[in-house]
Amino acid sequence: MDVIILIPMVIVLVVLFFYLGWQFNNRIGKKSINAAEDKSKQIIAEAQKEANNIKREKLLEVKDEWYKKKVEFDNEVNQKRQKISNLEKQLNVREENIEKKFDLVIRKEKENKHTERDLLDLKKNIEQKLADAQRLEAEQNEKLEKISGLTAEEAKKMLIENMTNSARADVSVMVKEMHDKAKADAKKEAQKIIVQAIQRTAADHSIETTVSVVQINNDEMKGRIIGKEGRNIRAFEAATGVDVIVDDTPEAILLSSFDQFRREVARVSLEKLILDGRIHPARIEEIVQKVQQELLEDMVRDGENTILQLGLHNMHQELIKHIGRMKYRSSYGQNLLQHSIEVAYLTGIMAAEVGLDATIAKRAGLLHDIGKTVDKSVEGPHALLGYELTKKYKEHPIVINAVGSHHEDIEMEHPIAPLVQAADAISGARPGARREPLEGYVKRLENLEALAKSFEGVAKTYAIQAGREVRVVVEHDKIDDLVAEKLAHDIAAKIEGEMEYPGQIKVTVIREVRKIGYAK
Repeated sequence: MDVIILIPMVIVLVVLFFYLGWQFNNRIGKKSINAAEDKSKQIIAEAQKEANNIKREKLLEVKDEWYKKKVEFDNEVNQKRQKISNLEKQLNVREENIEKKFDLVIRKEKENKHTERDLLDLKKNIEQKLADAQRLEAEQNEKLEKISGLTAEEAKKMLIENMTNSARADVSVMVKEMHDKAKADAKKEAQKIIVQAIQRTAADHSIETTVSVVQINNDEMKGRIIGKEGRNIRAFEAATGVDVIVDDTPEAILLSSFDQFRREVARVSLEKLILDGRIHPARIEEIVQKVQQELLEDMVRDGENTILQLGLHNMHQELIKHIGRMKYRSSYGQNLLQHSIEVAYLTGIMAAEVGLDATIAKRAGLLHDIGKTVDKSVEGPHALLGYELTKKYKEHPIVINAVGSHHEDIEMEHPIAPLVQAADAISGARPGARREPLEGYVKRLENLEALAKSFEGVAKTYAIQAGREVRVVVEHDKIDDLVAEKLAHDIAAKIEGEMEYPGQIKVTVIREVRKIGYAK
């Protein structure tokens, strides 16, 4: 019995302990799960918080970047608004000037009509006086026939001659007075119109010289530029074709040449050599070639900037290069590019006032002297050279005709052509705009170089020392030392026979042989 009772009790106790263990484990598991859930929520919360912080930081960075872009955009917009405002002011000023000019034209028309009426009245008065003279002549003829006893034909002939001469003298005096008065008035009005046109362009002008000054830090640099036994300065002059003057002027070296492009190449090259510090013949040639290439690229940029400045477009790239070359050309001491820009503005203004296409007019004005940039080896008037050049690159027919006819080498076919001619005269004829002596000097040096280069075997020629010396570089494979000596004598003889010049001209023939090897 005890065993039978004990077994159920044991079973009940086992079940009870099992139940209690299950409940305990269940509670512990729930606590672990709760703890894990709490921890995961905490991790999620921290991650969310960190994500929010990162998000705020990125938003702040984006806002800062956006603010910077907004400030840059606002600045750009303000600049453009300021530019537009300035353009509007300029347009308003031009509009006012055009209205004033229109009023002036109307006033001149009224004055012309009044003058025309005066001339008609004067003509009637002259005709009346002639009629009176004829009447007096008839009366005098009758009296003379009675008094002198001359035949009618003889008296008539004498009277006609007397009265005709007298009438002609009176008419001539009156016509001369009218002509002088009209000429004086026309000259004053023409001067006013020219001054007004020049004032409206407001172009800057500078007198071109033949000397450039290079500043140096100390006079010790002069010795390095000259080099041992003068080899550096000779190499520099041979590479650039420019005369280098090293004198007692403190901290300055003078570069002299009639060719503006050569002089600019020499100036920039010398400044780079001084800055670099390595001055020797090989480095000089390297720098000069590099600077020449840079300036040729600058010419293209100058041409493009000029086109943009005048508001033109669709121009052939070769013509743009020729426009850039104008920067290093001069006409009677007047910079060719500035002169052409001024002519373009003047032509555009006059074309707009008479109802013609201002854009084509400015184009023609800008290109009117383009023939002066053509290679000097090509002969002919610059107007015809420009005519062929613009025709080659398919410019507008009106522009081509204006370029070729502005010096009346060909017939003018469009009203814009005489406007270009007038604008050219306005720009070039102002007092101080051009200097004839400088142009003659430059022409003489160009002729001197061309004369020396006309001999066979001559590679390059440079006129230096203000035209007192011409250096002739020959091809060593075609000219030997004996022929070089004879060549110098022949060039000197030809200069004596064909040119006029003050003093004497030294002819220096340079024959140089170079052999180059490379160690690899």
